[in-house]
Amino acid sequence: MTKQAKGRAIHHPDGKWRCPWPGVDDVYVAYHDDEWGVPEFDSRALFEKLALDGFQAGLSWIAILRKRDNFRRAFAGFDPEKIAAFDLAKIECLMGDPGIVRNRAKIEGAVASARAWLDLEASRGFSSYLWDFVDGRPVVNAFRTLAEVPAQTPVSQRLAKDLKSRGFKFCGPTIVYAFMQAVGMVNDHLVDCHRHEACQAAFRGTGQG
Repeated sequence: MTKQAKGRAIHHPDGKWRCPWPGVDDVYVAYHDDEWGVPEFDSRALFEKLALDGFQAGLSWIAILRKRDNFRRAFAGFDPEKIAAFDLAKIECLMGDPGIVRNRAKIEGAVASARAWLDLEASRGFSSYLWDFVDGRPVVNAFRTLAEVPAQTPVSQRLAKDLKSRGFKFCGPTIVYAFMQAVGMVNDHLVDCHRHEACQAAFRGTGQG
């Protein structure tokens, strides 16, 4: 693989250009190609990603990605109804699970967020609530280097503030922007990356536009 200018898309041996952040790690490249930036409209899947982004705080995403199956097992497949019912005994059990991030504040935060999700899902739908912040369609950026990609935006700041007011935890504006990128609310694949146009096509294919 030939490295290009710092922060620019990288040409891989399979002939495809990709954002530089996954490097050559097979797990990370697969996540970049198959998931990151693909518009997601399923409320439960959106909750899972937001919860995992909360666990990522202070850590690398690849560390969480490698533990994702363990998280799914430990957190009942990220079913918000089940997580909302977790009691102190269950939280203590999770604190002893070496397959996940054993941080009490983050575990308790996931339970609190699940309860907030139930209220929001019942009132207007979690997916609809989130996508309304971007008028129902991805914000498509045209960045050529990672240096151009912001850590947060005014929209992520507003969304983070609103989520917190509703009881969600570990959802600061930087975490929320990373979440928005991951679930396709924002298309931040570099323009030279083969997934930039693919993610736009994926949105058109949903019929949401």
